[in-house]
Amino acid sequence: MPTPYDAVASLYAELFSDMLDTRPLERAMLAAFAELADGPVADLGCGPGHLTAHLHSLGLDAFGLDLSPAMIALAREAHPELRFDQGSMTALDLADGVLGGILAFYSVIHMPPDELPAVFAEFFRVLAPGGHLLLGFYAGDDPEPQEFDHKVTLAYHEPSPGLPALSRAPRGTVPAPPYVQYSGRGDGTTMHPSDRRNTR
Repeated sequence: MPTPYDAVASLYAELFSDMLDTRPLERAMLAAFAELADGPVADLGCGPGHLTAHLHSLGLDAFGLDLSPAMIALAREAHPELRFDQGSMTALDLADGVLGGILAFYSVIHMPPDELPAVFAEFFRVLAPGGHLLLGFYAGDDPEPQEFDHKVTLAYHEPSPGLPALSRAPRGTVPAPPYVQYSGRGDGTTMHPSDRRNTR
């Protein structure tokens, strides 16, 4: 099924494939994530695959998944040595506990807030004990998520600090806080350790 990103996939790849060249903080966060992740890593909402390739260059066994067939086609063309699958982060075709890490870099921003707890529960299902989630999102000053007119399709600013949806997920499905968060002007990045021995 076509997605809003199919229509802009080529332009998106042109604009963002070299984004890390001018973002030292994001490079540092990804480098720290690469040191922490032990096992395969999924780049969920991978787009044209530039961050998947970066994770691979850091020594990770990384693969990408995206809902957009056009994005996956571009990723496979640009990085034929890596694995890219078309699919949804709401229903991951993965066994329980198989991932050492998940990167979801601004890929949950289009999810309605009331659907996020189930998404994070799915993330936690496939993470191994001690696995890590690196999550990028838009942070706002409002106490509740706020819609905004993203250039591609509807998106949401989340309250800062953190995503309340992590603590609203079903009991026992996501790890309890604390977690480490970077919040900047209009964006936030959260690194959240997964540990089934410490659940809500």
